[in-house]
Amino acid sequence: MGQVIIRNLDDAVVASLKRLAAKDGKSLEQFLREVLADASRRDREGFFEFAKGMRERATPSDLDPTDLIRRDRDQGH
Repeated sequence: MGQVIIRNLDDAVVASLKRLAAKDGKSLEQFLREVLADASRRDREGFFEFAKGMRERATPSDLDPTDLIRRDRDQGH
């Protein structure tokens, strides 16, 4: 398992996070572990939604890559 150390957090931020953790009946470490895991999942889900949308908007092409390469070559590219 990896570890993350965050330095120079404002004392008020730490106190606030500790209160939120205690409110949930969790240690600060467990609370932050769950917050980070949730943020990671949301980011991944957003990416998959974006990729799905791109796939749906993409139209199939009947272009032959060989023809494109030959055309570029013939035009001196």
